Amino acid sequence: MLPEDKLNMILARFDELEAAMSGEMGDVAAEDFVKMSREYAEMKGVVASIQDFKKSRDEMLDLLQMLDSDDLDAEMKELAQMEVDELKAKLPDLEQEIKIQLLPKDDADEKNAILELRAGTGGDEAALFAGDLMRMYQRYAESMGWKCETISASESDVGGFKEAIVKVTGRNVFSKLKFEFGVHRVQRVPETETGGRIHTSAATVAVLPEAEEIDVKIDEKDIRVDIFRASGPGGQSVNTTDSAVRITHLPTGITVQQQDEKSQHKNKAKAMSVLRSRVYDAERAAKDAERSASRKGQVGSGDRSERIRTYNFPQGRVTDHRINLTLYKLDKVIAGEALGEVINALIAEDQAERLAEVENEV
Repeated sequence: MLPEDKLNMILARFDELEAAMSGEMGDVAAEDFVKMSREYAEMKGVVASIQDFKKSRDEMLDLLQMLDSDDLDAEMKELAQMEVDELKAKLPDLEQEIKIQLLPKDDADEKNAILELRAGTGGDEAALFAGDLMRMYQRYAESMGWKCETISASESDVGGFKEAIVKVTGRNVFSKLKFEFGVHRVQRVPETETGGRIHTSAATVAVLPEAEEIDVKIDEKDIRVDIFRASGPGGQSVNTTDSAVRITHLPTGITVQQQDEKSQHKNKAKAMSVLRSRVYDAERAAKDAERSASRKGQVGSGDRSERIRTYNFPQGRVTDHRINLTLYKLDKVIAGEALGEVINALIAEDQAERLAEVENEV
């Protein structure tokens, strides 16, 4: 059962924030008001669930008290018993919902995300598959009301991408996309294959929370910036000025190169955005490794070399190996329409694992 005092503390804090923001407790500094507004917005969901839980529980207790009365006729008792049964069935779900909402939040969940896709084993077919994944994420983002901005892209000669970096902006983007991190495998007959043989190719997806300057501080003395002339495939020049930028973060050795813009300043700004996110992600990964060594093999373990999903075209199926989920709707997943089903299943599994951890600690 949920501790009553904890539920009451949450409701009291919510009322306190409401009173402070409405001016009942005097003037509030602008900076404090912003913090309060954020906390108030974050608490709305769990407060609504707690209120629903308490109301349903109190109704059930009142009905049980009625059933103990000798003054109730048989018909009213039957109706009351039906309501009690309904509420009894509802309460565990409401309690579970509150527990999930009270799980510790990942600080990065509300952030935008930077998606990095790279063709892996499989040559041209891997590049084509990376292109398919890129379009899948773009369509899924569109269905969620998010926006995508291509930061850089290196196209292959046959189409698709050797490498592409995209920024996805919107509400709670990272919380939805973070489980896409890993190796994606495709099994299909390439268009160039005359013998009809099935080939296996792979592409890697990295998902980084977009870091702001307040998240990670990068000193100028810790970076080396190299400027050079941008070039296209095969060394062909695509720019007559030295506008391409390579930034190296000396303490970690992380390097970012950007040449898609004609302006050196724009290339540097984009490269710094990616660098900041990679450094921030590296710091998060190090903390996660210390904190969650016991979670290896679980959904959120973050093993970046792990084969997480297979897209089998001949059988029309998608299998996520971490949760043994198979959907026979590959066309809808790759079109972005049914990707949400996979993502929601991963989120639910991660929540279940974390709930189990919390309950085991109690």
